[in-house]
Amino acid sequence: MSNDPFGIDFGGTGIKGAPVDLDAGDFAGERFKISTPKPATPEAVAQVFRDLVDHFPASTSPVGVTVPAVVRHGMVSSAANIDPSWIGTDADAVFTEALGREVHVVNDADAAGLAEVEYGAARGRSGLVIVTTLGTGIGSALIHDDVLVPNSELGHLEIEGYDAESRAANSAREKEELSWEDWAERLTTYYRTVERLFSPELIVVGGGVSKSFDKFGHLIDIETEIVPAKLRNKAGIIGAALVATRAAHGA
Repeated sequence: MSNDPFGIDFGGTGIKGAPVDLDAGDFAGERFKISTPKPATPEAVAQVFRDLVDHFPASTSPVGVTVPAVVRHGMVSSAANIDPSWIGTDADAVFTEALGREVHVVNDADAAGLAEVEYGAARGRSGLVIVTTLGTGIGSALIHDDVLVPNSELGHLEIEGYDAESRAANSAREKEELSWEDWAERLTTYYRTVERLFSPELIVVGGGVSKSFDKFGHLIDIETEIVPAKLRNKAGIIGAALVATRAAHGA
C-alpha cells in the first residue's frame, strides 16, 4: 500500500494524476491521464477520479485536486471554464465520498504557485512571490513567506479597458499571431500593473509557454525580477498533493 499523497490536475481536455513524493518534490510514479468527460459535471468527473486512483496501488493517503475555479473551504464558487453545475458544490465532500479518501480541492494556479515556491523557481525566496500561468487565460498565485493568499484571479484585472487575459494570455498571442516582441509589449503593460499594485519580490512565469521564456522574457521591461517556472506541467499535481497533505495535518 502506498503512503504517498496523490495529486490530480483537472483540465479542460484531460485529467491527470500521480502519487507524489513530497520530500523530493516529484512524482512517485508515472503520471496517468484520462480524457475529461463531456459534460464535465462533478459526478462525471468523480468517476474519472475513481478510475484514475484505481490505476495505482491502493492507498489511504490524502488526495489533492486542482480546479480551474475559485475555491473557498472546499466549495467551488465560480465556473468560467468548467460546467456551471460546479457552482455551489462542496467538492471536498463529493470527492471524499467518491474516493473513500480525504480529498481537498484547490484553485489550479494556486496549486502551481505553491509547488514553485516549495520546490521550483521561487524556492527559498521570502517576501511576496507572484506566480502567473500564461495559457488560455492568466492564472495567478500570491504567496507571502510561504503562505498562500488564495483565489487572486489577477488575470481579470482591467487594464486599458480590457480584461487583462483577453490581451496578454498566450491564447491571445496565438489567436492574433503576435510576434514575441509584440506580445512582450502587452506582457510589460500587464506586469507593470501587477508590480504597481503589489510590489512583489519575484514574479514567476508558468504555463506551457514558459518553456519558450528565452524568446520573450528578456523583452518584458519591468523592475521586478521575473523568471520562468521550473516544474511546468508537474506543478499542478505536486501542488495539489502538497495542499491535501497540509490540510490533512491541519497545517
